Amino acid sequence: MLTSSLNLRPAQILTSALVSFQGVTPSLGFSFAIPTRAVLFSPLVQGSILPQATSVAETMPWRQIGLTVVVALGTWLIRRLAGKVVARTIEDRVVQYRWGKTVAYLTTALSALFIIAIWVDGLSQVGTFLGLVSAAVAIALSDVLVDVAGWLILITKPPFQVGDRIQIGPHSGDVVDISVLHFHLLEIGNWVDSDQSTGRLIQVPNSKILTDPIANYTSEFPFLWHEVPVVLTFESDWRRAKAMLLEMVAEASVDMSERAADFLRKQPSRMLISYSTVTATVYTSVLDHGICLTMRFLTEPRRRRAFDQTLWEGVLDIVSAEPDIELAYPTQRLVGLEPRTQSSARFPGGLQAELVER
Repeated sequence: MLTSSLNLRPAQILTSALVSFQGVTPSLGFSFAIPTRAVLFSPLVQGSILPQATSVAETMPWRQIGLTVVVALGTWLIRRLAGKVVARTIEDRVVQYRWGKTVAYLTTALSALFIIAIWVDGLSQVGTFLGLVSAAVAIALSDVLVDVAGWLILITKPPFQVGDRIQIGPHSGDVVDISVLHFHLLEIGNWVDSDQSTGRLIQVPNSKILTDPIANYTSEFPFLWHEVPVVLTFESDWRRAKAMLLEMVAEASVDMSERAADFLRKQPSRMLISYSTVTATVYTSVLDHGICLTMRFLTEPRRRRAFDQTLWEGVLDIVSAEPDIELAYPTQRLVGLEPRTQSSARFPGGLQAELVER
């Protein structure tokens, strides 16, 4: 019976074998009940579990699945090889980053086209498929679409690039990465003075470039005007102090002034950026507690704190060397008061104050 069942399905072969074995057992001196075909295979075969599994396996698009896996593995392999080639041939990290992004975008786009071509037959069906997908995405993922639109602007007509220092909304930092949905800033400022880095990474959605104003520190004119105010007492020789401060700041920033003038003269810009003077100067103003001498000069965005330190050390040297130049700070003076009687009052906590009467 087993031989005659070779053309049957596996379930039928096993059923026949079990029935045959049940007929042999009495001759061995013992017997036991073996479920028959109706009892054992009724929920499996007659319940259509195996036929359904077989039909599902037969209808699976194995060719498309295999080609999709091949495309995915090929994309991963191309990216790995391209990354190694770029790392070995290019030393500049900025150029390495840009080449890596370019390879990633190209391989992603090509693999997406190949996968669509694998799963969709005919150009007309491709158009229908893309139309349905676009409608569904527009409804369900509107925020993501806006982020993608922002990314398209960043790669076609970018307001900033990787390496630029920008401020967008309340956040400031150096752009270290741009992706399809977000860009990342290495934060500056916040609790750190003079635009120094905090070490934190801020992830900003690309849609923010469409709604928030952007301040770029480095794109069209890679220099900043910086000011350091110094307040002297009214009794100080402010004219001599101004001359000394002007000499000091001009010497410290002469290289920056020359580079800025050369940049404005040789580098074309999309915008009308023009300065009548790019050399350092000192302005005079009067505050309620002293005379303010403000040093104004050009510097690079990432060197502000270094210039602050250099100039303030020079100011302290001038104050130490010149007895008629003193730094001012807010004070209160009582002039022309002649108290007639004085009495003391004690406040809670043991504090005492002198009450002056006229």
